[in-house]
Amino acid sequence: MENEAEVAKELVRDLWRHGYQAESVPTGAQALQQYRNADLLLVDLDLPDLDGVELCRSIRALCDVPIIVVTARDSEVDRVLSLRAGSDDYVAKPYSLAELIARIEAVMRRALRQPAAPDEAITVGSLGIDPRAREIRLDGRHIDVTRKEFDLLYLLASRPGIVVTRRQIMAQVWRDSRSEPGRTIDTHVSSLRSKLGSSSWIITARGVGFRLGHA
Repeated sequence: MENEAEVAKELVRDLWRHGYQAESVPTGAQALQQYRNADLLLVDLDLPDLDGVELCRSIRALCDVPIIVVTARDSEVDRVLSLRAGSDDYVAKPYSLAELIARIEAVMRRALRQPAAPDEAITVGSLGIDPRAREIRLDGRHIDVTRKEFDLLYLLASRPGIVVTRRQIMAQVWRDSRSEPGRTIDTHVSSLRSKLGSSSWIITARGVGFRLGHA
């Protein structure tokens, strides 16, 4: 979903040449109508009718389709907001086609390797996590989280009292045991703390990782 029609058409042609069935839509409203037909979405932040961050947030609230933000914006704020809104990756222009395709392949690999959710529901005080419904409730109130946020919180809750290292989080939530744990984990932890209304739900073990706390 690019904001410039010609750039979008060229990208679609390039993706077709590399074996992808691709199409573009010019507005966020059209994207909200057609996203269910896609295996992966490329989202520009500068759309004529919606901000791309809001589009990511709206789609992520409805489904787990992989999202890569592809945009001319290259600020830390935009990256953080996009990740918090549910995007799986962020590519700033200018970029090479080879890089974009590599990122598409990496995101799709992680999505396809996502294991079936375990059956055991977890309750910690007023916090309830239901992996079958992929639902989080706090004091009976539904908490809207992204796919990665759910997986991260469930991982911590499934190991009460145990610090989960950053590398373990990368391996089990992001399905990536080779990359250095970066700021993505901190961004997701910060977002979860905000949504849960307290930083005490996730405790930082400085230099090691995180463990589940309580309010």
